Amino acid sequence: MNKSDKPLSTLWGCELSEANKEKTFSADETNLQHQLAIRTMCIGHTAKDEFNIIELVTETGEKAAEAIPVATLHPKFMPTVNLTGIELPPPVTFRLKFGSGPVHICAEHVAIEEDSSEDDLEEEEEDEDVELEEECEESPEKPVKKTAAKNGGPVKRKKPEKALDSTVSDDENNPPKKGKGRGRKAQA
Repeated sequence: MNKSDKPLSTLWGCELSEANKEKTFSADETNLQHQLAIRTMCIGHTAKDEFNIIELVTETGEKAAEAIPVATLHPKFMPTVNLTGIELPPPVTFRLKFGSGPVHICAEHVAIEEDSSEDDLEEEEEDEDVELEEECEESPEKPVKKTAAKNGGPVKRKKPEKALDSTVSDDENNPPKKGKGRGRKAQA
């Protein structure tokens, strides 16, 4: 749903009984997108001690209408059923397949009104895209930094070499170091 779409929601309900076994929800307006969101079905307080089977008939495009049982209600065992999550486009027909009712159906009719400025928004988005492309073309390319290492890893720096004094040797100035890695000197 776009920001420009405005949902309109109203309650819709009907009663199925022995006298009225079928009820159809349909929408007339063509400039709105309609859906029927089924909420609950419950059996009336005057119902007989019998099962009541409610079926749903939907027509989808080229296919013929299909009847699907969606609830089986009984006054003692299952007086109410929650059907939240079933959302169907019109026309939707409810039929009392078995039983004498009364069965009450509660649903929510949702209509989405498309704003006429939707085309204007699309044109604005296209203009913004063109402006972004022009900005990208105008910006200069950044120079690529080259690394000295062949594998692209960090560059290793060489340690400065120590100046060797030819008159003084290391052995004479420095006493022998103790610790690992240094062996004993042979005494002369």
